[in-house]
Amino acid sequence: MGNWLSGDIPAFAVVGRVNAGKTATLATLLEIDDDELLRISGTPGETTGVQVLPVRYDDEELLRFLDTPGFQQPVEAMREIQRLAGSGVPGPAEIARFTRESRERFPDEARLLEPLVEGAGVIYVVDPCKPLRDSFLAEIEILRWTGRPRLALLNPQSEADAGLEKEWRDRLGTAFNLVRTFDAHEARFDERKRLLEALLQIEESHAGQIERVIEAMAREMDGRREEAAEAILDFLEKSLILRVSEPVDLRDRGVPARIERKQSDLAARYFKKLVDLEKRCLKRLLVIYRHHLIEPDIDPAHHAGLNLAMAETWQKWGLSRMQLTAAGAVAGGAAGAVFDLGVGVHSLGAGTVIGAIGGGTAAFFKGGSLPELRIVGGLGRVRGDGQAMVAGPPESPNFPWVLLDSMLIRHAGILDRAHGRRDRAVLEVGMEDRHVRDFPSARRTLFQKWFSSCLKGSPDRGKEPEVFAELVESLREVEQR
Repeated sequence: MGNWLSGDIPAFAVVGRVNAGKTATLATLLEIDDDELLRISGTPGETTGVQVLPVRYDDEELLRFLDTPGFQQPVEAMREIQRLAGSGVPGPAEIARFTRESRERFPDEARLLEPLVEGAGVIYVVDPCKPLRDSFLAEIEILRWTGRPRLALLNPQSEADAGLEKEWRDRLGTAFNLVRTFDAHEARFDERKRLLEALLQIEESHAGQIERVIEAMAREMDGRREEAAEAILDFLEKSLILRVSEPVDLRDRGVPARIERKQSDLAARYFKKLVDLEKRCLKRLLVIYRHHLIEPDIDPAHHAGLNLAMAETWQKWGLSRMQLTAAGAVAGGAAGAVFDLGVGVHSLGAGTVIGAIGGGTAAFFKGGSLPELRIVGGLGRVRGDGQAMVAGPPESPNFPWVLLDSMLIRHAGILDRAHGRRDRAVLEVGMEDRHVRDFPSARRTLFQKWFSSCLKGSPDRGKEPEVFAELVESLREVEQR
């Protein structure tokens, strides 16, 4: 027998059929997407022993989950336990005796039941898409005989059948304290929190410890949201003040081909720096939310959904014309100006967490003009005997808003990625996904003022605390969607 429990720390053994989603459930619940820490595999019998997975906050273990082997011979094991009970009804004593005396014949069943004999609660994971056969009924009976607090989780592995799910719920309801649905491949923060709250209902003796975990998890999420806001704010500021210059010799001015080549090189450098800023921000967000399997740079051949080279992107993302006009006017911008939103950039993330932006760094602007690309200083001399071209942000007033919208959507994409998934599939974003247009007008005005200061190269530090607070609230709203 192993010592699976420790003092007053509540423990729950996650049990079920091989590949029913036990380990994926734990991975999502504990935010572990690293196979070195928690192996998820399609190979039957991958989990061969009990793995202890502590839940720690501030270096203190508050809760413990146990990943167990799957049932291999449930019907035969049930009959053996009934034989041990003789003419009586099996109970905890017979389960304990079974784990001691039947290890050679039923090694997997004995190992998974050991923590329950010691006092762990039960989280039974089933796939309600499968028929309720005799082997499942045997598992349910064995777990009922343990007498431990029991929670059943329906973890659908495919499209659920309403009739099958009802049959599962009805049968589980006769043997378990609670029955809940928990999709390990889709569950987000709220579902994880509700699962822990369900444990409160079946294990009252450890209610205080479980409540501490729920409170700590909420505090951690608040902290992550603030860290994410800092990363996005830093990205926005650096992107808006970004300028790239290229000296122009006097002899180049009379050769159009040389000027065009310098312009092309300058544009490539500008957008390469912009992409680097974006990747840096995305990597920070992935670290904040403990994702190791998502790569910020994905094969462009798989990109879909969002293409910032398209005028459509600039028309559907960011603010509407009316909102831009209002925000610009209140913020001291060009009131009444006619904004051309048909400007596109193929730059904001050659390969991102959501795999939504195509590769390449070439700029595509209406009429072929470059963003704020000009010869500085007129005909006078700048930088010795030459002049300089400067590439800055696109002239479209929607540019900062598209940047912000894109990062809010990336944030949502990261939150939507359950840690129980092990695939590297591209997360797509539709053109209908956007957030900044739903901002309150006061928030839009505040951001517009701050954007304007950044575009001038002098970010308004006095407004930053308020901008930060509003960005944190914006991320909260994205989560709630």
